[in-house]
Amino acid sequence: MNLKDNLDVAMSAREMADSAPAGSLRQAAAASVAISCATARDIDQARVALDGITPDEVRQAAIEIFDRLATAPDAGRGGEPDASAP
Repeated sequence: MNLKDNLDVAMSAREMADSAPAGSLRQAAAASVAISCATARDIDQARVALDGITPDEVRQAAIEIFDRLATAPDAGRGGEPDASAP
């Protein structure tokens, strides 16, 4: 499992947030991941920062998004794994 750079994850999460319906849990969670990753020194610090997100459902969704994006081999538009990636 190869972790991505925090700025790569931030960019993928921002794309995911931008493509999510306004006001949705997915938008809130992805935006939280984008901000946490963009402002952290590294991927580990970004993950720790996610533990402080409230409410609980946004935190859980953000952690799931972070885990998926941080370990994905490559992400396509909207932060989803790219089907053409090997």
